[in-house]
Amino acid sequence: MNACLFDMGLDIKSNFTLLERAVAHFDPRFTLRVLRSISSMRKHLTPEVLAAVIVETYSDSSSTASFLLEALGQTNAFENAPASSQMEVDSDKKPIAKETLAEVDAYLSILVQIYLFDQREIQKGVQFSTSLIERLRALNRRTLDSLAARVYFYYSLFFEQVAPLPPSPAAAVTTIRQPLLAALRTAVLRKDVDTQATVMTLLLRNYLSTSHISQADLLISHNPFPVAASNNQIARYMFYLGRIRAIQLQYTEAHSHLIGATRKSPASQVARGFYQASHKLLVVVELLMGDIPDRAVFRQPALERAMHPYLLLSQAVSVADLDGFLNIVNTHSETFRKDGTYTLILRLRQNVIKTGIRMMSLSYSRISLRDICLRLGLDSEESAEYIVAKAIRDGVIEATLDHEHGFMKSKEVGDIYATREPGEAFHERIRACLALHDESVKVCYFISR
Repeated sequence: MNACLFDMGLDIKSNFTLLERAVAHFDPRFTLRVLRSISSMRKHLTPEVLAAVIVETYSDSSSTASFLLEALGQTNAFENAPASSQMEVDSDKKPIAKETLAEVDAYLSILVQIYLFDQREIQKGVQFSTSLIERLRALNRRTLDSLAARVYFYYSLFFEQVAPLPPSPAAAVTTIRQPLLAALRTAVLRKDVDTQATVMTLLLRNYLSTSHISQADLLISHNPFPVAASNNQIARYMFYLGRIRAIQLQYTEAHSHLIGATRKSPASQVARGFYQASHKLLVVVELLMGDIPDRAVFRQPALERAMHPYLLLSQAVSVADLDGFLNIVNTHSETFRKDGTYTLILRLRQNVIKTGIRMMSLSYSRISLRDICLRLGLDSEESAEYIVAKAIRDGVIEATLDHEHGFMKSKEVGDIYATREPGEAFHERIRACLALHDESVKVCYFISR
């Protein structure tokens, strides 16, 4: 056995000590250290390494060992045990076997899940994960919570790769909704915050993948998200909640949730995909609200390349270039579909038209419907009249329509401080400050406890 195999085996076994300390002291921090170490050893996992650790951890009659080795395709590992015995630090005398903790079983099972997923052995991973969650459901140990949550995460991830794929209504991911709902119910009853938060985000992701928005909304309304969840899970939850509210046309609420998701998004390289996805959706929601995103957002090194189509989109909307907007949508349609923002972007056509009408109402005291039709690329003057009338009714512009002579007359712009706009701006700022104050008070209260 080479040195790399030996070192990797020692790294895995050293985490057993942390898990034992987590159980002995009932301290989840040791378990979190174990889970954080997985990313560094992930690239070096092999069936030989895992089989060697399993052989040294369990007896040959252990059902858990057989379960893990069968998933790895190493069923003869115990027969080849002499070849792997070099991993023992003390080779003179093997320690007396003791009962293995359930936390160690779950940790090794997660490593097997990760190996199967990285090797794209999806069907084997589906079978292994399905059997694994059945084993975990029989256990009720708070020291298992973080590990069980990770098991459910990969369980869902495997089914997302099974055909038929989302967004098909018959996608394989729909078959795991009942097990996930059962896991959520059990987690709530056991006050298992980690599993509850993880399973809730997995269910929302599941419903959104097949466009079952009403079911996702019902889940949110009947199951409050745990306040004590980890920062990463809160960020995921706020992202999915923002997407749901955007689809439901509740753009203001969606915007606040997405702002929270981007702020809580990890700044590490590992979470770059989530950081980009949350900003893409945030930009689209801001455009739907009639705002133009700050140019600095598109200049961030982590976003510059991924956000380029959205920069072009923002530029077209800001200048009310309807033809340019349609060309951008057609050119980058595959990118928008992949990002899950295509249907929301199609709604922006009305915003482009409204922006154009607003710009014309500010530039001209009077303009004919024919000129509006030509500038916006509309089909007929009748369409232009309907659109202008709706813009006036919605308060987008302050103008009047002269149907008989076919023109739009803008009202004279008065003092902006005499309107409601400054008050609304101050209201938003005050609300943000009060929210920050409330969060700070909660943190201080938690520390004092």
